[in-house]
This record gives sequence, C-alpha cells and structure tokens, in this order.
Amino acid sequence: MTETRPFLWRIEARVPAAALDAVAEVMEGISAAVGMFEDPIDSGRWRVEGFASAEPDRDAVAGRIAKACRKAGAAPLAEPRFELVAPRDWVAENQAAFPPVKIGRFFIHGSHVDETPPPTSIPIHLDPGTAFGSGEHASTAGCLELLQLLAKRRRFLRPLDLGCGSGILSIAMAKLFRVPVLASDLDDEAARVSAMNAHKNDVGPLVAAITAPGYRAPAIAKKAPFDLIVANILARPLIAMAGDLAHHLQYGGMAVLSGLVERDGRRVLAAHQAHGLKLRHWRVRDGWLTLGLER
Repeated sequence: MTETRPFLWRIEARVPAAALDAVAEVMEGISAAVGMFEDPIDSGRWRVEGFASAEPDRDAVAGRIAKACRKAGAAPLAEPRFELVAPRDWVAENQAAFPPVKIGRFFIHGSHVDETPPPTSIPIHLDPGTAFGSGEHASTAGCLELLQLLAKRRRFLRPLDLGCGSGILSIAMAKLFRVPVLASDLDDEAARVSAMNAHKNDVGPLVAAITAPGYRAPAIAKKAPFDLIVANILARPLIAMAGDLAHHLQYGGMAVLSGLVERDGRRVLAAHQAHGLKLRHWRVRDGWLTLGLER
C-alpha cells in the first residue's frame, strides 16, 4: 500500500537580523521544523521558515512575530506568508542532497553513501531526519572543529551535550574521548533520535540521551560538575543560561558554544564572563561563531 504523506503549512517571516533569534523562538513554538536563511545580498535581512502540520491561526502568528520584533527593537520586513505545501518525501530528498561531509578527521555520511571513509578518519553515520544537526551547518561544523582542537590538548571525562538535536556532537565526543556522554534536549524526539544515532554509530552504551529543560534535570545535577559542556543552540538561551552553565562546569572545564551569528558574540561572551568564564577560542565559519570558554 502506498503511504499517504500529509500536507504541511509553510510559514515564512522576513525579519531584520536584530529580531532573528526572537522570531526563530516564535517559529519553534508553532512548527515541527524551522529554518533560517540569510539574504545573500543584504546580510541584515533574514528569512525564517516554519513547517506546521495544522493550519496556523494567521492573525495570531502575525501578532506574535510583530511582538517579538518589537521586543528586539525592530519591525518585520514584510507580512508573514502562509502556504499549503504538497506532500513530499522530505527525508528521501534530503538524503539525495546529503553528500559525505569531511570536517577535520570526521567523515559524516548517510546510509545511502557507498564511499569508504578515509583510513584515519572518524566516521559518523547520520541520516537527515526529524532532529537538527547533520554537520553541514556552519555552527555544527564549528563545534566539531573546536572539539578536535581541544582533544589534541586533553582528554575530557565528563562531557555534556546540551541541546543535542540529532546527537552528532554527543557521538563525536564519545568517539573522540571514549567516555560516557550525557545528551540533553527539550524535545522528546531529539532525545530519541540521539539515542538511535548513537547506537547506529556503535557508541550507544556511551551516550545517555534525556529530555530536560536546560540544566533542570536530576540526571544533569547527578553528573555535574562537567569538564566539558557543548551547547549548540541560539544566542538568547545561551545568554539566559550563562549562570547555569558556570554552576555546572568544573573549574578548569571548557564550554563550546555555538548556534549564534558573529554579531551576537559579544553579548553571549559578556554574559558568560560575568560568571567567571574566560575566552579561549573565537572561531567564525560562514558568519556563524563558535566560542571556546574556560572556567
């Protein structure tokens, strides 16, 4: 029997850079998937897309986007757009457009790839799916690069991946350090996918994936303090949780932060410096920033 795939509602908001994080948060609250795309001509303009399974309340969504922009001291660049998207096999299409990605020693590939990983590489088997993180995005790539740099200097024993998404960074740390990794995400589906991907990569026993709101979970408190915390999320939650990160990071421990564009770096850095963290690495890749901080 042929599977019937549901229609999706596509929501598009065009906003200035100052309102990007705030509008992305609105979209995450009403969508199953969110994408952010910078205008190739004007770096101050962004397109935020969300895909929802049910028809959204257009006036309510437009109001929430406008309110988020006002709080950020900006205004939408256009009225939000809503359209019904025809059924498509998104996973199959993503797989076809997902060639192997090489980031340092990491060789990230889907199950459809026949290419043999280079002999000295660290392979990560990852198929595009319902959770964020394939290695293609500059923020994920920046984290992978910095983790490899840190691994040359020391072996971390108690890593935490906060906002694990697909689990790619948890898997990378498990393979780099061969130690247990705690992976946490707000989304139940992300935790499920992370655990599944860890098993596919033969590090299932090393990766414990849980659902938790930030640092507020007994499993996180039990494992703290961590000597390495990776958080590839957005600038606003990074700033809001700076104190929690410092509280859960041991003295001498490292934090790898990304998911933010370079212009937001100073605000994120200042929030963490206020809690005693020091800047050790500032790495920019395609406009996306990865910070390495030490307590």
